[in-house]
Amino acid sequence: MGAEALAEEQLELAAAADAVLAVNPWRWPASGEPVPLLGGCFVAFAFGQAGPGHAGDGAWAAAITVFPPSGRSFHTEDEVVVAGSAGAAYVPGLLALREGPLLAAAIGALRRGPDLLLVDATGRDHPRGAGMALHLGAVLGIATIGVTRRPLLAEGPSPVQLRGASSPLLLGGLEVARWICTRSGASPVVAHAGWRTDPGTAAEIVMAASTPAARAPVPLREARRVARESRAVAEGRKRATFRA
Repeated sequence: MGAEALAEEQLELAAAADAVLAVNPWRWPASGEPVPLLGGCFVAFAFGQAGPGHAGDGAWAAAITVFPPSGRSFHTEDEVVVAGSAGAAYVPGLLALREGPLLAAAIGALRRGPDLLLVDATGRDHPRGAGMALHLGAVLGIATIGVTRRPLLAEGPSPVQLRGASSPLLLGGLEVARWICTRSGASPVVAHAGWRTDPGTAAEIVMAASTPAARAPVPLREARRVARESRAVAEGRKRATFRA
C-alpha cells in the first residue's frame, strides 16, 4: 500500500470508527465481570540510522499481555518479539506504513489476543482522523487506545502535575484525546481515542494501566523494554537471557 492509498483508507476508517463507537463502545468491565487482558506493543529500530527513519531499517516489534493488578502488581501473561524491517520511511500521519505490519505480526503471535491494546501512536488526533492506534485496532478487531508524549495536532492546556489530573485536547472543536497525569510531579501523557474508545475511556484506561512510579502505562513500558532488549541482543550489546 502506498501513501495515497493509506490516506484514503484512513478517511474511511475515521468514518467507520464513529459508527462503531456509536453502537459498540469499549468500557471497563463492571465489578464482578472478568478482568480484561491488556496488551501493549512497541517497535524498536536499529541504532545508527541517520535521519528520522528509512524504509528497510532493522526493527524489533514487541507485543505483551498483562492482567491489571489483583493485589500489588501487574501480571504478565505473554510476550512476543518479531524481528523485521521498516516497511516505509517515517512520515508524520503515515506511521502505519512503517510499523503497522510488524506490530500486527507480533500481536498475532500472542497465545491469546488482548481485550484492549495500548499503542505508541495517535488515534483520532490525526490529519484524517485515523492514526495508527485506531488503524491497528480496526485491522485486528481489537479495542485500542494510543499513548504518546505529546499531541500531533490537537491542542489544549496541560493539567496540574498531580496523578489523575486530566484536561481535554481538541481538534477542529472536537475532543479527540486527553492529557492525563499518571505520575505526580511529572509531565502528563496523551491518551488518544482509538478503535471503539473515546477520550474519556482512553484516559480511564491509561490510569488503570499505570502505577504512581512511572509515566508510561505498564503494558507499553514492558513492550518497550522487551523490544529494546531484543534489539540489544541482536546487535551484540547484551547477552540473551532466558526466563525459567
